[in-house]
Formats: sequence, structure tokens, C-alpha cells
Amino acid sequence: MKRPRVEFAVVISLLLLSAVVVARGISVQQKLNKNKNKNKNKNKNAYATMMYMGTPRDYEFYVATRVMMRSLYKLHVQADLVVIASIDVPLHWVHSMEVEDGLKVVRVKNVHNPYIADNDHDRFKLTLNKLYAWNLLEYERVIMLDVDNLFLQNTDELFQCGQFCAAFINPCIFHTGLFVLQPSAQVFKDMLYQLQMKRPNEDGADQGFIGGYFSNLLDMPMFYPPANGSKLNGYYRLPLGYQMDASYYYLKLRWNVPCGPNSVITFPGAVWMKPWYWWSWPVLPLGFSWHEQRRKTLGYGAEMPMVLLEVLLYLGIITLTRLARPSFSKLCYRRFEPKNVLLYHTSLKFLAITSIIAAYIFPFIIIPHTIHPVIGWSLYLLGSFSFCSIAINAFLLPTLAVLTPCIGTFGVLLVMAFPWYKDGVARALAVFAYAFCASPILWVTYSKVVATLQVSIEREAFLPSRLSDSPPVSGFNKLY
Repeated sequence: MKRPRVEFAVVISLLLLSAVVVARGISVQQKLNKNKNKNKNKNKNAYATMMYMGTPRDYEFYVATRVMMRSLYKLHVQADLVVIASIDVPLHWVHSMEVEDGLKVVRVKNVHNPYIADNDHDRFKLTLNKLYAWNLLEYERVIMLDVDNLFLQNTDELFQCGQFCAAFINPCIFHTGLFVLQPSAQVFKDMLYQLQMKRPNEDGADQGFIGGYFSNLLDMPMFYPPANGSKLNGYYRLPLGYQMDASYYYLKLRWNVPCGPNSVITFPGAVWMKPWYWWSWPVLPLGFSWHEQRRKTLGYGAEMPMVLLEVLLYLGIITLTRLARPSFSKLCYRRFEPKNVLLYHTSLKFLAITSIIAAYIFPFIIIPHTIHPVIGWSLYLLGSFSFCSIAINAFLLPTLAVLTPCIGTFGVLLVMAFPWYKDGVARALAVFAYAFCASPILWVTYSKVVATLQVSIEREAFLPSRLSDSPPVSGFNKLY
């Protein structure tokens, strides 16, 4: 009788947390609507990013774009905020960015990538649209950005840099996730010509092309903003503090960048571990920082209806499977003719194990990818519990054994989210120790599930599947 109370408490907690997130998002939107007109005045400089379609993660990058731009609003930057959007970006997305976010959207045709055949990653095939930044001729300086940047403070001093400036997060290759440029029609035309000539490109994307175009940047001096606010001329290297690679943080669990201000965090690497995905935290601790920035800017109103529907779905599954337990078990355990018994028993075991595995995979797929991690993981655990209840009630399995992976997942989340590790090495060792200790428990619970299935199958072999069935012959169980 205690389990319904626990489920009710979990659901109430999720609903309350959802209401807080939605209310926060509404409050943020109202503040932005009051203040965005202040940023519509003509500025001499701009922060710009690009958006194009054709990848499986278009929506996620759209959300990331809006969050980054809104965070720049909150930092009171003195510059226009520009999105270089390909012509196939949905009009309602453009409308939201222009009206709700106060952004300037520049529609462009996709730059043909002559290196497509040499590029193994389709998501990079249109990144050469970034070259349009040199065609924003109404601005004196442009800071071109990838959307996986997390701004910690205002970086307007970068507009004092020269014709091209970038940071070297790799010792020999500068990073094109953030760079400063002076728009130039001549440079833009020359870049397009170099593309037609298929200038050598190491990665077939913007990183390789721009890196090759400004190949002498490593020999240039370091940028330090002039105290009088004047703009410099020439090429400069940016201090690492303007492009702090998130992977540096995970080793020490703190920033230790002595050169330049710690202003911008970038998240290079696997796209499925970008900080806007709910599962990125606590696997990667900085993911929570990104979501806190979203909570304070864009909010989560777009995802909350789906979250509430999933909560109702999971509640309904738990209730129905509990009420229908007798019917489920009758459907699963039925006597067959001897020639089909072996196949039936094997199939039944396979179906039971597969249903348990699916119970831990399916919720992961249907949860909105860009929801807050606390809501995402809570929804995942509730969803796994609900789908596990189908297997528990259908195959008469032990509840604790089936739910052991769910409990183990919750435990590893606590281990990874523990805030007082000395450094990343200690954190990794703690996770390894937890996995080492949990492995035997998982094996024992798996064995218990299989043994329970075997006992249930053997029991049903001697029990009539329906009251009208005739009992087995008296000599059938002499072997037992």
C-alpha cells in the first residue's frame, strides 16, 4: 500500500517543479519584452551566429541559438545580435527570433561546399555559411560565434581587435567557435573564389578552410584591449580565456586559465553530449550551468506540455498494469502442446528480458531532448518504473530485481553529481568504484529474474490455464 503514495509524491514533485520552470520562463519573457527595444538601436558592431537546416538536431541548435543570444542581452552588450539563417529555416522560427528575442535575422543561400565528398560528417556540410560574416558590411567589427558557447561575462572589448582574431585552444590550430573579424566585401569575394578553386581544407568544413586562409595567425601578437577604447589593426591571437575548452574543466573541476579573462566556455566534441541535452548533466558537470542560463533566459515553456503528457501516460501505465495483473499473467502463461513447449519457453524468456531492457531505453528516447536535466532524469526514472511495471505484472517477476537498474541509475547520478570532489580524477575513480560494486548486484538480480521466469513456466505446466481445462494426467509428474 506504500507504493501508490510514493508514486503520488513523485508526480506531485514533478508537477510543482514544472510549474516553477514555466512561471520562471513567463517572467523572463516579460522582462525581455520590456527591454528588447533598447537593443534595436543601430550599433557599429555585432555578435553573429549562423543557422541552417538538414541535420537530425536542427531544433536543438535552434534552442541553443536563442539561449545564447538571450544570455548576451542579459549581459547588456552594446552590439546588434545577428543570426545568419539559410532560406530554408522555418518562418515561425525566424518570427520567434525576431519578435520574441529581438534578433536581426539575415536570410542567405547556402554556400556550396566543394569538400562534401571529403567530409564524413553531414552536419558540417553547410558550416561554410559562416563566411557570410564577412559580408555584414554595415558593421565595423563582428564577433562570429558557434551556438555551443556559454558566456560568463560581457566581451565587448573584443570589438577593439583587428581584422581577424581567434583563440588557439589547440596548440597549433585556432578555433572557429569564436573569432573577431572586420567585414570586407573583398575578403568575402576572395573566400568564395578560393572555395571554387577548392583550396586545401583539412576537415572539409569551416574550421579547416578559415584555418588555412589565416594560416599565419600563430605568429601574430596577443590581443590586449587598448585602454582608450580604440580599435586595433592587423591580426591577433585571443587569450585562451575567450574560448575555454570545457574538457579542461573536467580534469580539475575548476577553471585555471591564467592568460586573459575567463569570459567564454566552449563545448567542442561529440554533438550528442552538447550541454543543452538533459542527459549531459551530471555526466558533464558544466551542462547544468548551460541549463541554468536557459532557465534564466528562454525558459522551458515549449517542452512542458510534452512533459505533463508523459507524466500522465506513465501514471496511467502504472495504474492499468496493476489493475490488469491477473489478465496479463494469463496471456503470458498458457499451456501448449509438447511439440511447442521448448520454443514457447525460450520465446517467453526472451520476451521478458527484452521488455525489461526496452523499459530502460524507450523513456530515454521520448523525453524532450532539451528539457532541464532535473526534470529529464526524474521523468526518465518515472518512465522506466512505469514500463518495468508492465514486465513485473505480466510475467509475475520480483519487483525489486526488475527495478534494480533504475535504483542503480539513481545512485550513479548521485555519485556523479556530488559537488565536493577534489578534482576530476577523484570523481572518475568514485564512478568506477560504484560501477565495480554494483556489477555483482546487477548479475545477481538478472539471475533472479531468469530463475523466477523458469519457476513460473514450470508451475504453469502443471496448472490449468483456465478453470475449464482438464488437469494433467496423474502420471505426468512422476518424474518430479
